Amino acid sequence: MEQFKVPVANLRWTCSESDLEFNCTDVVPPLEEFIGQERALKAIEFGLSVDTTGYNIFVTGLTGTGKMSAIRAHLQKLVSSEREDIKLAQPEDWCYVYNFADPDRPQIINLPKGMGKVLRSRVEDLLVRLKAEISKAFSSEEYEAHKKQLVEEGQHAQRQILQQLEKEAADEGFLLQISQMGVLLVPLVDGKPATQEGFMALPEEQRNEIENRRSEFMNKVGDAFQRAHTLQRELEERMRAVDQQIVEFTIARPFNALLSEFGNYSQVVSYLNSLRQYTLENIDRFRPLEEQTPQITNPFFQGVSKEKESLAAFQVNVFVDNSATEGPPIVIETHPTYGNLFGKIERRAFMGAYFTDHTMLKPGSMALANGGYLVLNAKDVLLSPGVWDTLKRVIRNKKLRPEDPLEAVGFIAPQGLRPQGMPINVKVIMVGDNNLYQLLSVYDEDFWEIFKVKADFDSQIDRNEENIRAYASFVATCCQSDSLRHFDRSGVAKVIEYGARLVSDQNKLSSRFGQIRNLLIEADYWAREEKSPVITGEHVRKAIEEKINRSNLIQERIQEMIAEGSIMVDVDGAVVGQVNGLAVYDLGDIAFGKPSRITARTYVGRSGVVNIEREAQLSGKTHDKGVLILTGFLGSRFAHDKPLTLSATLCFEQSYSGVDGDSASSTELYAILSSLSGLPIKQSIAVTGSVNQRGEIQPIGGVNEKVEGFFDVCKAKGLTGQQGVLIPHQNVRNLMLREDIIQAVAEGSFHIYSVKTVDEGIEILTGVPAGELQEDGTYPENTVNYLADKRLRELAEGLKGFQEDKKDEEETKQTESCPSTCRRGTTIN
Repeated sequence: MEQFKVPVANLRWTCSESDLEFNCTDVVPPLEEFIGQERALKAIEFGLSVDTTGYNIFVTGLTGTGKMSAIRAHLQKLVSSEREDIKLAQPEDWCYVYNFADPDRPQIINLPKGMGKVLRSRVEDLLVRLKAEISKAFSSEEYEAHKKQLVEEGQHAQRQILQQLEKEAADEGFLLQISQMGVLLVPLVDGKPATQEGFMALPEEQRNEIENRRSEFMNKVGDAFQRAHTLQRELEERMRAVDQQIVEFTIARPFNALLSEFGNYSQVVSYLNSLRQYTLENIDRFRPLEEQTPQITNPFFQGVSKEKESLAAFQVNVFVDNSATEGPPIVIETHPTYGNLFGKIERRAFMGAYFTDHTMLKPGSMALANGGYLVLNAKDVLLSPGVWDTLKRVIRNKKLRPEDPLEAVGFIAPQGLRPQGMPINVKVIMVGDNNLYQLLSVYDEDFWEIFKVKADFDSQIDRNEENIRAYASFVATCCQSDSLRHFDRSGVAKVIEYGARLVSDQNKLSSRFGQIRNLLIEADYWAREEKSPVITGEHVRKAIEEKINRSNLIQERIQEMIAEGSIMVDVDGAVVGQVNGLAVYDLGDIAFGKPSRITARTYVGRSGVVNIEREAQLSGKTHDKGVLILTGFLGSRFAHDKPLTLSATLCFEQSYSGVDGDSASSTELYAILSSLSGLPIKQSIAVTGSVNQRGEIQPIGGVNEKVEGFFDVCKAKGLTGQQGVLIPHQNVRNLMLREDIIQAVAEGSFHIYSVKTVDEGIEILTGVPAGELQEDGTYPENTVNYLADKRLRELAEGLKGFQEDKKDEEETKQTESCPSTCRRGTTIN
């Protein structure tokens, strides 16, 4: 068995302190580059450099590999480098302004960065100036005198019409009276106005004649009043023309100044010209308050007054302000809801009604990142209602329009706006895991057209001198950024060893630096507890042990149950058809190994290998596959000269939950071979490893947890010096065992064996040679394969003899039941 023992030196890779060229991390330069992610960084750089539709980036990798930090730092580096192949346009300011043709469809204009705030300020100053100067112009003595003159001229013309009408009425024998009730013609009798009684006392013919004359004269009265109304309209038009002339003269200078300042921006010029015409059409809004025409308003809608509505045209909503942005903007949206990502239409509530206008349009991250880069978490995007479909539409159409999410799903929003769409040129970088990437690739036909670049962050890196130095730099960087004590060489060495343990590989280191950073923080705590000026290897070891201790309650309970016999696991002696298998329980925050008793029973039959776990629906597909492979192995090895006549049952004893994975397939095969050969298997050795149909042992995962789990059980029951674990030879490089196990192996109280084939494993477990197939088709006597082959032959012959005896018995019964003529060979039809 010595040839299969794994040397102590191969049980764990140890970082030599002499390889670290410093005494303390306070002299180690901080980390400037990301460790071991060249492939992912090249993919990101490629995606950022291609300015073509669809070349957005999907970043994959496990949590803690530094994806978000790498993206942020790489983007900053690319932006600051001013590379020519980064062709995204420089950021601009975007403003929403009043649409004079349709106020419900605000217009958007773009300006060079910083000019949006300037335009808003200039228009606000313009409004203040217009109010002051127009009010001043309407309050001037010249305007009042001219207005008075026009009014007097109009009134004089109207008086002349009235005087002429009164004279003509008198000539016709009437007195003309004008009141609030209208026009009244009173008949004159003997030169005096007639009373009602006097008029009725006149003869009927005279009364009729007066009424006829009154009716005819009323036509003249109507013509006269029509002329008076015409004069009134002409007066109002003349006054309005005077007002417009004054206002045009008053506003010419401020508007011309603005048009001159923004003359290079056609959209702004168009807006200012429309604003100028709007001002001329709403002169009353700029008069002194005492001169404004009173408006009859609905008390239920006083929240939006005519004055406020008219002044909204002078408000510029700086939708996106890039005045403080240097280079393309970088936006990392951590909460990509519909409003946070695509913008909002806010509303003002008043007495149960909602009001909005272009000034209440608010930008989202997509608008803020226009001309730059937007980083999103894929899971958050997919979980937010309506976000994924809208994001694809915006990227595909390169157009963003703020809208109410209720409208997007078909609901009616109160007083909705339809703002003009904003042209979008954003490079989207989405962060997720590989499973999500594969699901989107398969089930979303648009995904490939939108995210054509994949950047995959690896969870492990090569263990070489460069990466070891980078690990030390990372430790120094964390000490500075998190205000931790610095690490001495022994502390850094233990941290690097922990990085190898995380990936269970002596030639690799973990790139999940989030977990490494947590270890540094916890080691600093234990150093502070001991009042140590620096963090040593002992503090790192203490941090690792305490981290495990906080989470291993279930593991300890299971080990206690094994030690007291509630869970039956033997660690000494030998039993036929019984092997200690090893499984890993992963609880999220901790993973640990647990030994399980696996038994096999063989007997006459044709059922083959029966997996009891599968029959009880407790077996996963991978475990079922591993069991089915066993039939292939047994057939290829023992059925070359006889049929494989076998019924065998396999069972994980005291297993009441699901079993999956094929790492126990070699263990189950050992149990079957033991049952067939009658050779007992050493219970002091636990087994793990999968097997193929050729009998080759294949590597498995969780080897460290499995070895440590069985060692803890053996230690609890008492180490005898005969106990150990049998692992695949390929997993030797994955060993990063605890130091107490390495010490036990060095002292000879525990052993680790590695094997390549089933034959090697069965020799270790039984102490009997496996035996190779000879030229005559047999195996050497008293070997495992000889005994198993012999037993299988006996099973086949026994089944054959049983079937022949049963056939003879049936034929005898049929003969006895036939008539005598049938027994003599007479044919009966």
